[in-house]
Amino acid sequence: MSAPRLELRGIAKRFDGLAVLDEISLHVRKGEFVSILGPSGAGKSTIFKLLTGGLAPDAGSVAFDGAPLLAERRPFAFMPQHDALMPWRRIIDNTTLGLEVQGMSRSAARERVMTLFPEFGLAGFEQHWPAQLSGGMRQRAALLRTVVQERDMLLLDEPFGALDALTRAGMQRWLQTMWERHSWTTLLITHDVREAVFLSDRIYVLTDRPARVLTEISVSLPRPRLDLASAQASAIEADLLHTLLNSTSEQRNRPCLTAVI
Repeated sequence: MSAPRLELRGIAKRFDGLAVLDEISLHVRKGEFVSILGPSGAGKSTIFKLLTGGLAPDAGSVAFDGAPLLAERRPFAFMPQHDALMPWRRIIDNTTLGLEVQGMSRSAARERVMTLFPEFGLAGFEQHWPAQLSGGMRQRAALLRTVVQERDMLLLDEPFGALDALTRAGMQRWLQTMWERHSWTTLLITHDVREAVFLSDRIYVLTDRPARVLTEISVSLPRPRLDLASAQASAIEADLLHTLLNSTSEQRNRPCLTAVI
């Protein structure tokens, strides 16, 4: 079994005395698709802020390829919950933004991203404005902007949470296809149990705040995954829901957490 690309050990974080993360440990190996699943407000996005440099942990360590994660070298391409496309830039210029920020010339950045527009279902929309695209197309443009930077790992923070159910399902299938084609090492934050089962090799389930890793589940469903109505998929989903609901109920009944939202 290969060594982890990303490894978090004993990560803890507090805000104004309130414990948000409590001894979080997890890892992601090369080419894996790993999800972090937990209730809303459990601190999932705080983990990503620690990885992307927005926050520093109070305790614990983060390593990438066996070495401490350095502030000056963040090997992640990050996609947040909302597409964050700039409305005053055409789609071609939105997708090149990350490359230009890294110092690549506009012409070279355009040359790199243009080859990917057909693969991302955006051919013919290069000169459109973000407002002219559907929600799913905007998310594909945002993901193109993310992966074209060719970083070592993708961080996806509920990228389809704002989409309607039908569009979200289509995007999940599309992401599965792209992940299999490119072998991206991926860490996804989600509160959608079915999405986690559909996309993941492994799932870390967090408790309510202060978040701990309650359990780790391997998803042994064959790929490509076309039928989440199968008995095996339904059983995994039911087990995850049961675990989350019981954990949330137990945590919220503790007197020390009655003031936590």
